[in-house]
Amino acid sequence: MKKTVLTLAISAIVFGATTQVNAAGFQLAEYSATGLGRAFAGEAAIADNASTQARNPAMLAYLEGRQVSSGGIYVMPNVDVMGDVGISSPLLGSEPLVIGADDYDVADNALVPNFYYSNQLNDQWTWGLAVNSNYGLETNIPVADAAAIFGSKTSITTVEFNPNVAYRLDDAFTVGAGLRVVYGEGEVGATAPGWIDTIKTSLPASISARLPAGGTNQKSMEGDDVGYGWKAGASWQINSANRIGLAYHSSVDLKLDGHVDGVVYTGGQDIEIEGYLPVELPAFAELASYHQLTENWAMHASVNWTEWNVFDQLVAYFPSDVKPVGDLTSNIVKEENFNDNWRYALGTTYTLNDQWTLRAGMALDKTAVDDQDRTTTIPDSDRLWFSVGTGYQLTKNLNVDLGVTYIKTHGDAPITETQDLLGLAAVSYTGEATGDVWITGVQLDYKM
Repeated sequence: MKKTVLTLAISAIVFGATTQVNAAGFQLAEYSATGLGRAFAGEAAIADNASTQARNPAMLAYLEGRQVSSGGIYVMPNVDVMGDVGISSPLLGSEPLVIGADDYDVADNALVPNFYYSNQLNDQWTWGLAVNSNYGLETNIPVADAAAIFGSKTSITTVEFNPNVAYRLDDAFTVGAGLRVVYGEGEVGATAPGWIDTIKTSLPASISARLPAGGTNQKSMEGDDVGYGWKAGASWQINSANRIGLAYHSSVDLKLDGHVDGVVYTGGQDIEIEGYLPVELPAFAELASYHQLTENWAMHASVNWTEWNVFDQLVAYFPSDVKPVGDLTSNIVKEENFNDNWRYALGTTYTLNDQWTLRAGMALDKTAVDDQDRTTTIPDSDRLWFSVGTGYQLTKNLNVDLGVTYIKTHGDAPITETQDLLGLAAVSYTGEATGDVWITGVQLDYKM
């Protein structure tokens, strides 16, 4: 039975959290260790193995026979969120009370597995199946942390099931299409910070009684949902040495049904409030090229676009007779004001001999948010990728690929956010998110 709890912090579970420095917004680029070794440059125009269908279904037409590719990518983020919490209220005096709110290493490591299968039916038709994860993270800070009111726990696990088919029109052109079936589940929560217990001692008893104890659930969510979309691609083999690939992935609409919880909505009563939140996962596209410069050496590049402007604001709706505090029928969950973002990648591949292949790449992943709109739940910033990888032919039919990437946030990422504390005080957060990520992966490819 589906269960969802909507919250003011719901965007953290759907769109990422303070750990998300791999790609803009909430996207994960890590679909295979093969592409990881070249910073995912040229992916829509390269057909190393069955994992190619994850980026461009048309590239399935370049794979012969039946092939299986499976692996895992291990993400090791190091994210610090440094800032101060300011509490403004006439009850506390004319000057805001400022409390340090530095949190270190808030992101957990994560393994992102994948599986791909391709089957060439004849000279024209090839079909395949992709199973991978597009979003996944987990962050935790203590429930009584100074910034816990903005979010104390976020976790998400997603899986995309993706059947694809490709058709070869002639020696130069291929086309492909696929169905996107996205399943996601997660949990997010915000709790009362510990400083509430401190300020309660200086407040009148009637006011103090209205404030929750530090660590109390302010708002929380857990649930799952399924959404559907499509994707399409094409490739053009200009000549034996040059190829262009183009792929488009549609948006996926989700409607998260469930109920809200926490004192912000229930007022501390033991009631269940139904609600739903429409969410649109943005469309994205890639234009890629591949160039065989010599017998052993190739260069490849990608330009990626994501339609992040669909994230203007998130609105929750409460259709049942039982309403949240204030008799709300809807509530603006969060203002996001995202912009479309672009990613640029350049990579190279060198075939050392019949057994060894070497890869490298760099990428610039631009932020999807302006400084004035950045939040603690999505502290997006520009990112620089530096990748190396290798492939080794173990047997005639079995190959192993290894990839390592270092990602560093580029430029400043200031955060300014405010939250109301039960109408008694305005709570603000001012700070900056910094960090880097190490990613490593292995991919096994087998020709059946």
